[in-house]
Amino acid sequence: MSKVESKEQFNFAAMLDESLQTASSLDSKVVVGTIVGINGDKVVVDVGLKSEGRLLLNDVIALKGTSDVKIGDTLSVYVEKFEDKNGSLILSIERAKKEAVWSELDKHFADKTTISCVVMTRSKGGFLVDIRGTQAFLPGSQVDMRSLKDQSAIVGSTFQVKIIKMDKARNNIVVSRRLANEESQLELRKNVLESLVEGEIRTGIVKNTTEYGAFVDLGGIDGLVHVTDIAWRRVASPADVLKINEEVKVIVLKVNKESGRISLGIKQLTDSPWSGIEDRYAVGSVYPGTIVNTTEYGAFVELEPCIEGMAYLSELVWGRKNVIPSKVFSVGMKVNALVLEVNASKRKIALGLKQCTPNPWKEFADKNPINSVIKGTVSSITEFGIFITVGDIDGMVHLSDVSWDSEHQESKSLPYQKGQELEVVVLDVNIEKERINLGIKQLHHDPLKDAFTINRGDTVTATVSGCNAAGIDVTLENGLPGFVKKMDLSIDKFLQKTENFTVGDKIEAVVLTVDKQARKANLSIKALESKLENEALKNYGSSSDNGACLGDLLDDAMKDKLT
Repeated sequence: MSKVESKEQFNFAAMLDESLQTASSLDSKVVVGTIVGINGDKVVVDVGLKSEGRLLLNDVIALKGTSDVKIGDTLSVYVEKFEDKNGSLILSIERAKKEAVWSELDKHFADKTTISCVVMTRSKGGFLVDIRGTQAFLPGSQVDMRSLKDQSAIVGSTFQVKIIKMDKARNNIVVSRRLANEESQLELRKNVLESLVEGEIRTGIVKNTTEYGAFVDLGGIDGLVHVTDIAWRRVASPADVLKINEEVKVIVLKVNKESGRISLGIKQLTDSPWSGIEDRYAVGSVYPGTIVNTTEYGAFVELEPCIEGMAYLSELVWGRKNVIPSKVFSVGMKVNALVLEVNASKRKIALGLKQCTPNPWKEFADKNPINSVIKGTVSSITEFGIFITVGDIDGMVHLSDVSWDSEHQESKSLPYQKGQELEVVVLDVNIEKERINLGIKQLHHDPLKDAFTINRGDTVTATVSGCNAAGIDVTLENGLPGFVKKMDLSIDKFLQKTENFTVGDKIEAVVLTVDKQARKANLSIKALESKLENEALKNYGSSSDNGACLGDLLDDAMKDKLT
């Protein structure tokens, strides 16, 4: 072989190898081809290889969007196979389109940007959507930030989504509308929040109502209208006043740009009915009203539209401390109310309802003067007395007013029972404190009434009725009980012994005190002995001449007292 032939053969092999490498690098790739020929319904495309590929003319027209197809035009094609059995390239416009779409999707996925899609149909667990002719899956949980009542309503809709998963080999794409909305919502929310100014008036759409208020969309961010800021009048439920998707005007009350919380008001757009309230409702005057609500602590009364007052438990009815408002008053009931207090700054009016009805304590006092005898029924017996019901109110008989006998001054020993009818005496009526003091013993003569004629310092005679460690119990001749303390038994400490006395012994003593409440006298033998000693000392001088001594004088004095 000549050198020329060898060189040509080498160049041909190198060219063939280069051509094969070029063709291999273009296999399964999208390339730009040039139209080099148009033969009937076929178009010949050169992609820079030794062979050309052929495409249907109609496919090229559809790609370009015009029938004006000519030699020299360029277009993107997908190299499916290097050569077929006829030695031609196998090209595809559709595959080129898909590759272009996948390339675009891959960029959106990498950059985490949004892309438009069309919801085609509902499928198990979500929806199938179309993105540039490529099918993707939208899970139901990724449709919106809030749960949709009717998800099927979005079929046919076009909206922005984010690609959250891509697997080209499996032709698998998963998208999320929720993430796209959250991102756009955050940006929109930030812009609206920055633009809000306290005190300005805005128009919004009611998005939701709860028991404590309504949420209003201000164009990307929600604000709360608290139930107390919806209207000047009482609002039981925001849903009764505001409807979902209703357009409303609101005033911005407060904006917290750190937390993103916005407080809105609707009632503040109208004049406050509380303006000049003191002039319309004078303290001490009575006005008609309507019960609009009852609670465990009182009742609310509407005096005029949007103006309510509060009557607390203590001001509802006379004499009933544990009244249940809902059992006495019903919503819609017409009442008269006395204005007790008006506070315009706090928008509060304190009312009294019982004051507009007769005071049963005053009526009782008018009908039953002190010392009147009336009938009542025992309602309860306590450790400190008996409660007697007279009409609609209760009076009390204190234990000390049950009996003149001290034995019956303990609740356990009282000979009465609940429901028993009794006659009682009216002792005192306190209208302000709503108290009536009654008595039972006052129905009878006090057996010791005349016994209290004795006074302090009097010398009395008594009979021993009992002995104990503290002293001796005695009964005076007039029947009054008495007591002599151990220290008062004798002037001589050695004789201050209770065992020196027995029941039935007669003694003389000086009255120290008379306790009319306890119905008892405190006595002292010691005081009497001291008194006699002083008298004896006065007579000592005149008695000394005849040989008498002090001891003899004292003995004589005591004998004179006891005989």
